[in-house]
Amino acid sequence: MNSRPLPVAISCGEPAGIGPEIAARAWAALATRVPMVWLGDPAHLPIGTPYHVVADCAEAVRVSAEALPVLAHDFGSAAIHGTPQPAHAQGVIDVIARGVDLVRSGQAAAICTAPIHKKALKEGADFAYPGHTEYLAALAGMDDVVMMLASDQLRVVPATIHIALADVPAALTPAKLRRVIEMTHAGLRDRFGLDAPRIAVAGLNPHAGEGGAMGTEEQDWIADLVVQMQGEGFDLRGPLPADTMFHAAARAGYDAAVAMYHDQALIPIKTLDFDRGVNVTLGLPFVRTSPDHGTAFDIAGRGLANPSSMVEAIRMADRMANP
Repeated sequence: MNSRPLPVAISCGEPAGIGPEIAARAWAALATRVPMVWLGDPAHLPIGTPYHVVADCAEAVRVSAEALPVLAHDFGSAAIHGTPQPAHAQGVIDVIARGVDLVRSGQAAAICTAPIHKKALKEGADFAYPGHTEYLAALAGMDDVVMMLASDQLRVVPATIHIALADVPAALTPAKLRRVIEMTHAGLRDRFGLDAPRIAVAGLNPHAGEGGAMGTEEQDWIADLVVQMQGEGFDLRGPLPADTMFHAAARAGYDAAVAMYHDQALIPIKTLDFDRGVNVTLGLPFVRTSPDHGTAFDIAGRGLANPSSMVEAIRMADRMANP
């Protein structure tokens, strides 16, 4: 544990979305428990937010209990709720990079990223990445990372992320799945404090292929990989039919599930715990979390956004950085 408290750095995300307001409300909920610092333009915070512009993270720790500490980043213009501004795109990207620098330099404990709008970043600043996860990997110089969605009820990792469903079978290779399982195991051990993680592996096809009647990947190589890794000491079970592995009794038998594609992973956790799910990036040399939802342009600025996922993301970042 750090000898002195370090704040969780919170990126502003898309200013036209709900990021600034859920950050302000999360600070109100956690002010006396988790030191934090918000990176963004203070003009984009909700009117009436008690904030204090700080010079560095050490000052942020000192004032965090009384006001939301802000490391100011001038975006040059006001945010228009629900309408991303092309001129803001580079600022959104720069704030993420600034937050990563703070964590990697030891000034912040972790980074919690507010939702971004990938289309707006691509159109406004030629953003070259499918999402936060891939950009963070590039900033850290990592070849690959994995995205975990976590709550008190379920932890799940999609082996493939932001690609079309039609492209999944080709992308899902034995080497790829092995690496995802290894990184999930290491993340559960190093970030969540589980000495002997138990991991369930989903099948790719309905009913895990049903003996080849509904697809052959399970019998061609997935089952063999699971057996091979079990022999190496990994506590794995599978490949399991995805439609029967997420009910309460099944979840009691594992610490995390590895799913084969995006929706196979995200549908169960968003159904079980939509408001408190947290996006965690495993494999980075620092802790990163994010609320498990988007920019919600339709309700931005109306005071309707639920901050629960942001609250949990900040709390989880703090716990993971200070085990």
